[in-house]
Amino acid sequence: MRTYWLRRPGPAPDAATLADFDAVLEAAVAAGPGTVIDYRLAAPKWQFLCHVADRGEAVLHGSSDPDIACFEPRQSNDIAEFGNRKAVYAAADGLWAMFFAILDRPRHRMSLTNSCFRVLAEDGSVSEPYYYFAVNSEVVEQDQFSPGTVYLLPADRFEREAAYVEDGRRVLTAQAASLEPVEPLAKLVVAPADFPLRIRGYDLATHLARVEADPGGFPWLPADEL
Repeated sequence: MRTYWLRRPGPAPDAATLADFDAVLEAAVAAGPGTVIDYRLAAPKWQFLCHVADRGEAVLHGSSDPDIACFEPRQSNDIAEFGNRKAVYAAADGLWAMFFAILDRPRHRMSLTNSCFRVLAEDGSVSEPYYYFAVNSEVVEQDQFSPGTVYLLPADRFEREAAYVEDGRRVLTAQAASLEPVEPLAKLVVAPADFPLRIRGYDLATHLARVEADPGGFPWLPADEL
């Protein structure tokens, strides 16, 4: 894999921590739709959210809006057919959703380049997730991040993007979509300090020129960084 792909930080949570995660999740869901999760565990919030997504019963949506009672389908703008529909979009991964939650997009102009996927082996097993996060450089240089909210949405209301082949590998993204309105099961407040991975910055004009020259050249880095 290319060196720009990021992995989840280790070590992985132990069995006792996973049991604590399950208890927090089950209490929040039992409390009713839209419950704010009262998170008091020592383990970082991103590990909790990744565990929630990995369980497969919920997908996650990150937003700077803390008061969404119902998600309505909206037309997206994406180069891929799956992500270019009028739909509610969510992530089957905690870190990908947290990235969107901490971006202060209502107050700042932003351009995003990001991805989250796993590799499918011939025996049916899947790799750990790989990530890439980048925004226009002003966001990083001026610290245009803010607290946000990660919403837990019922996974059975969503379809997952189909696996596809890229560079000889079968790839499964973490993107999920629902064509119908969806109410959240619960939500968790997160802060920029909760996010553990690098977010790159790029010159917007240079980046857009690279995209135009090679629309399929994700992530459009200089040759010496590929």
